[in-house]
Parts: sequence; structure tokens; C-alpha cells
Amino acid sequence: FRHGMMLVGPSGGGKTRCYRTLQAACTSLVDPKDWDSPYQKVHVHILNPKAITQNQLYGSFDEVTREWSDGIAAELIRNAVRENHTPDSHWVMFDGPVDALWIESMNTVLDDNKKLCLVSGEII
Repeated sequence: FRHGMMLVGPSGGGKTRCYRTLQAACTSLVDPKDWDSPYQKVHVHILNPKAITQNQLYGSFDEVTREWSDGIAAELIRNAVRENHTPDSHWVMFDGPVDALWIESMNTVLDDNKKLCLVSGEII
């Protein structure tokens, strides 16, 4: 299952504690002997989108070399989606202030499409 959601609130409001508690609860329900268990271990990949540039976040096209360079978010999401040899869940957390620039690119992940559309044309 792929879902996108936002956890918003003031600094120090408990957002991080909230998702860490949910991660721990979900992971503790896993029965390692039951491969078909409805519960999965949860891995969290954390990224502060305001700590890097837009190009570093999603990737960029170099006009001189005509090459695409993946961004950190694209790589994290691609790796989380690719790891399908275990039933584990992967959460990619954008932990930082919401900004109109980076959140606009996340609209396709947060809506019913649930896919990240990169400038390169790739859809993850």
C-alpha cells in the first residue's frame, strides 16, 4: 500500500514523537514467524527538505552535459519502492517546515495518483 499524508503543527508540538510511536507500535505487532502477517516492520527515512536546494531534493537536468542527476528524495523514494523482497513498510519523512516550492512537487504523491513525477519524466 502507498499512502501520503502530512503531519503538521508547531515546533515542539509532538509530531516526531507521534510518528515514532506509531512506527514502534506497528513494528511491535509483527510476528516474525508469520510471513503473511498483516503487520510489517516499519523503516523510516528522514529528510529535511529545507536543508537542501530544490535540485538536490528532486534532481536536475544539466544543460551542458545533457544528463539527469537524481535528487535525494527521488533516490529515497525509489529505494523504498524497490525493496520488495520483504513485506516491510518504508516511510519517507520530510521533516521540516512546509514550503510552497517543495510541497508542490509532492502533490502527485499526496493525491490519488500516489506517484512521484520527476522533471526527467520518470514516475516513481
